[in-house]
Amino acid sequence: MTVARSAARAVGALMVAGLLAVLGTVPAHAAGYRYWSFWEHTDSGWAYATQGPSVLRPDDGDTIGFRFAVSEDSTRAAKPRDKGDFSAICAATPAKDGSKRIAVVLDFGIPEHAPGGERPPRQRTACAQVSEDARAGDALAAVAEPLRYNSAALLCAIAGYPKSGCGEQVGAQESGQRPSASEKSGESGASDGGDDGGPSAGLLVGIAAVVALGAAAVWQARRRA
Repeated sequence: MTVARSAARAVGALMVAGLLAVLGTVPAHAAGYRYWSFWEHTDSGWAYATQGPSVLRPDDGDTIGFRFAVSEDSTRAAKPRDKGDFSAICAATPAKDGSKRIAVVLDFGIPEHAPGGERPPRQRTACAQVSEDARAGDALAAVAEPLRYNSAALLCAIAGYPKSGCGEQVGAQESGQRPSASEKSGESGASDGGDDGGPSAGLLVGIAAVVALGAAAVWQARRRA
């Protein structure tokens, strides 16, 4: 066996070890939480609400939305897929003195994010006509009972969905790494939980660097031989 071949094999082993080291540094996909998120509709679209439905007081003509999904955090939470057009949602509800109209969007999410044994109802909208000092939670209760809360006042179910569970953590496989066909067909804002499941840019750069260094070492070994 020539010196060049020995060097090439040694470098090859180093390349494999380096590649395994790069792969070992890639974190597993973070798990998500299955819950109802709360949204406000603005001129630029849906925005994650900074106040809870028990605190926020929408004005007459506002639109609020609720989306059930598995999300890692609020910055990556799935938005309601309805356009949130107040004039369309409340067109059949005339204004009334002493009350206000709040458009409510209910997006029950996709089958992949439903708890085991359940299937999400179809998304729908409703116009809640409530007192002038009503909060978002009052508007929701007016059009989407039964509601279910846990002991910490976390909203667990809207219109009886889901039947059980409340903000539970789920595994990465359930967190929606790949959007389903039903999700792609609707209007979506933020993704339901991350990337497309392929290797990250950092991983590819690391692999390329390992391969490049290995190739250079082989060339040097052959040159010296």
